[in-house]
Amino acid sequence: MALSIFVKNKKLKKRFFLAALAVFLIFSNGYLIGKAYNFYEPEYPKEQKNYDIAVVLGGFSGLNKRNHEIQFNWANDRLFQTLSLYKKGKIKKILIASGNASLLDNKIKEADLVKKFLHDICIPDSDVLIENQSRNTIENAKFSAQLIAQKFPGAKVVVVTSAWHIPRARLIFNKFYKTKPDYLPTNYIGRTNGYSIGDFIPDPGILSSWELLFKEWIGLAVDQFRG
Repeated sequence: MALSIFVKNKKLKKRFFLAALAVFLIFSNGYLIGKAYNFYEPEYPKEQKNYDIAVVLGGFSGLNKRNHEIQFNWANDRLFQTLSLYKKGKIKKILIASGNASLLDNKIKEADLVKKFLHDICIPDSDVLIENQSRNTIENAKFSAQLIAQKFPGAKVVVVTSAWHIPRARLIFNKFYKTKPDYLPTNYIGRTNGYSIGDFIPDPGILSSWELLFKEWIGLAVDQFRG
């Protein structure tokens, strides 16, 4: 768009303008982003199995500096779907895998905040495990695998994370776990209901959904390249 404004050549000016318009219309389209996520996100499991441990990947909460308590974000379905399984007796223990990825202020660990929250809502401390040193998905897998191997060898594990994160999480966790875990997708972005005319009206908010998806695709490609 900037080039279409400053370039003097009329043909190039028109081409740059049309290209900018096309990019905006494509990446602000609700129908296209819905289809993209439906293609990438795995289907929900058809049956609920029983597990010894649910490894919940962090990134769904942080510190509320106003009251110094836990504060949840839009990915909190990771934790609450796990709590639902726990209450149903489908899992025996909950392992929160999350430290702090900040380079400047990493004293507060997400897993510690979540453990306190679970204690406050009367989840027995004996059923809550934490891994609070990881800074990314690779370390989530590595450190949680080490902890489980030391304390609960042979445990049947399910990894809980957002649906759009499952493909990359599966690639990584399968490398670190001797027995490949199962995966529970949560907080889907893909649509299950129909589409309306409004989905074809440009929405700038949809750009952030593409950003998230591109980040996952790049991360998946890098992790596959690492081997």
